Amino acid sequence: MTAAATSAATLTRFDQWPGLVNSDGQRWHYLDSAATAQKPKVVIDAVTRALGADYATVHRGVYTRSAEMTLGYEAARRRVAALIGGAEHELVFTRGATEAINLVAQSWGLANLKHGDRVLLSQLEHHSNIVPWQLIQDRTGIAIDVCPLTEDGRIDLDAAERTLTPAHKLVALAHVSNVLGSVLDAKRAVALAHGVGAKILLDGCQAVARLPVDVASLGCDFYAFSAHKLYGPTGIGALWAKAEILDGMQPWQGGGSMIDRVSFERTTWAPAPQRFEAGTPAIVEAIGFGVAAEFVAGIGLEAIHAHEAALVRQARAELGRFNSVRLFGPDDSAGIVSFAIDGVHPHDLGTILDEENVAIRAGHHCAQPLMEHLGVPATARASFGIYSDESDIAALVRGIERTMRIFG
Repeated sequence: MTAAATSAATLTRFDQWPGLVNSDGQRWHYLDSAATAQKPKVVIDAVTRALGADYATVHRGVYTRSAEMTLGYEAARRRVAALIGGAEHELVFTRGATEAINLVAQSWGLANLKHGDRVLLSQLEHHSNIVPWQLIQDRTGIAIDVCPLTEDGRIDLDAAERTLTPAHKLVALAHVSNVLGSVLDAKRAVALAHGVGAKILLDGCQAVARLPVDVASLGCDFYAFSAHKLYGPTGIGALWAKAEILDGMQPWQGGGSMIDRVSFERTTWAPAPQRFEAGTPAIVEAIGFGVAAEFVAGIGLEAIHAHEAALVRQARAELGRFNSVRLFGPDDSAGIVSFAIDGVHPHDLGTILDEENVAIRAGHHCAQPLMEHLGVPATARASFGIYSDESDIAALVRGIERTMRIFG
C-alpha cells in the first residue's frame, strides 16, 4: 500500500479494522500504534478459530486435532521467522519483547558476562532494554556505558565507535526509537560491535511493523520483537538468535516441553528453540502472530514504510506551523512523531484529544532517561499504522487547535 492508495484502502478499512470504530459508531482516530496496533479482521478471525473450532493442545496429544494444532503452531513459527529473514529453528516464542531481552540477559548474559566486562546501550533505549542489563550488572559487576544521541535524535554511532573497546561483550540498541522514531544504521552498528568482538542485540519492536528487516543481511546476533505491535495478539513475542549462539545457551526457565528426559538424578534439555519454551505455550496467540506476520508480508514492508513516511512528513509539517509546538526526533522518523506544546502538559492534551475521538500517547513512554535528555517530563506521541491516513492528522491538528484555545 502506498500513500496514494490510502483513500482506496479507507473505503473498506472499517470492515477490515473493527477497532477503528467506537461503540457509538463514531470514527476513532487511532494514533497510538507504537504502543499497540489495531488488529485486522483476518487476525481476529484466526484467533477466534484457534480458540474455538480448532482448539487443542500442542506437542503432546496423539489425537488428530492436537496434531493439526501442532502443525499450525510450528507453521506460525516459520511465518514469523520468515518475516525477518530467519530460520524457524532460530526463533523462540516468548511472552513479548521484554521477555526476549530478559531471556538473553539471564541465559546468555549470566554465562558470558563477568566482572570487568562492559555493555553498551544508548540514551534512547526503552526500559526493557535497560533494566535487564542493570539486573545483570548487580549480579556480575559488569559496567554499562551509554551512547549519546546526535542533535536530531539518532544513536551517535561515531561516538559508539570511539567508546567501544575489547572489554565490551555486548551492544544492545533499539532498531527504531519508540519515542523519536529515529532509525538505527543497524548494519554499521553490527560492524562496530563485531569489530571489537562483542555480540549485538537489536530491539526490533518498532521496526518489524514499519521496515523491511533481514537479520541475515544485518548480521546481528539477537533480535527481539513483539506480536501486538505487528497487528497480532498481546502476550507473545519472539527472540531470534543465531543458531550457534542459541544452541550454546542454557534454559532460563524449567518445566514441561523444554526437556529431553527428566530423572531426579539428571535432566537433559530439548534442542533449541523448544529448550526455551517451558510449559504450555501461548498456542492461540502464536497462531495469531503467524497470521499477522503473513498479513504484513502480503502488503509489503517497503509499501508500509513509504505510507507511514508520507504521513510523518505531513504531520511534522502541520505541527511545525505552531510556534508553541516543539518537535522531537529526525524529520525522517519511522511512523512516530513526538512533540510538546508550551504550557500544556501532554496528559492534558491527551485528555482533550480523547474528547475529539483522537487517541495519542502521553507520558515518558518507558524511556525516562531519554525524557531527561530532552529536558521534558513527558511528550505527546502520535504514531501511525497501515490504517492511518490524512484524516487522522487533520483530526489531531483540530484537537491541538482546540487545546490551545482552552489554555489561551
